[in-house]
Amino acid sequence: MKAANVALDYRFTGESGKQIRAAGAELIASKPDLVFAASNVTVTILKQATRDIPIVFTQVSDPVGSGYVTSFARPGENITGFQGFEPAIGGKWLEVLHEVAPGVKRVAVIYNPNVPASVAFLHSAESGASALGITVTAAGVRDAAGIDKALTEFAKEPNGGVIVTPSPVTLTADKRTVIIDLAAKLRLPAIYPNPPFVKAGGLISYGYDQVEQWQGAASYVDHVLRGAKPGELPIRAATKYEMAINLKTAKSLGLTVPLQLQQQADEVIE
Repeated sequence: MKAANVALDYRFTGESGKQIRAAGAELIASKPDLVFAASNVTVTILKQATRDIPIVFTQVSDPVGSGYVTSFARPGENITGFQGFEPAIGGKWLEVLHEVAPGVKRVAVIYNPNVPASVAFLHSAESGASALGITVTAAGVRDAAGIDKALTEFAKEPNGGVIVTPSPVTLTADKRTVIIDLAAKLRLPAIYPNPPFVKAGGLISYGYDQVEQWQGAASYVDHVLRGAKPGELPIRAATKYEMAINLKTAKSLGLTVPLQLQQQADEVIE
């Protein structure tokens, strides 16, 4: 695809690390002027593949803790972009879930153990759990079968809830459906990282504005193509967060969503 004097070469890989690695290798071999990437898994693979070709990322969590950049102010090397979730978001998800479902005393955190940022989300949820009287259970999963097994086992005891963290294992449309259907079947109140989960029947979501992220990243692509050095462009953090609530799902779980929380929400589905 060409826009003015810019040629765009796309690769869509889904959740497969093998496919992402193969696509990354193809792109790097073509010697592009810049590679644009979304997700921690993709950036991990691209950073291993090149230290010369500029990389601009979006929707990447904890880029410093993940080892992609040296600091927010001066990323260094050939990479920069826009941070999605910060590590402390795990504690915020726990607080919001507690507010919408105060009867929850046990929370399973679905996360990808191979992604450092996902592990950080788990740890921040664990850190805030005792103050809320909640016990956190780590549910490390790598595929849909793992999600089914982990949540089915977790739901054998009462008063459970779920935090679904973002990763290729959870964000694809088919995995999203699996998780939402399973949470409904097991009657587990769950909080998700973005509104599409709630629109598809999930209870509540809290996450950053993805449009803002992509627009910002597009501006960085423009800067780099015009000669800016990626390592000198500061990492930008998300500044706008949005909440969505599905009242129909809440009712099916026997929950009454506080009016104050509904008023705070950006979208309420009835």
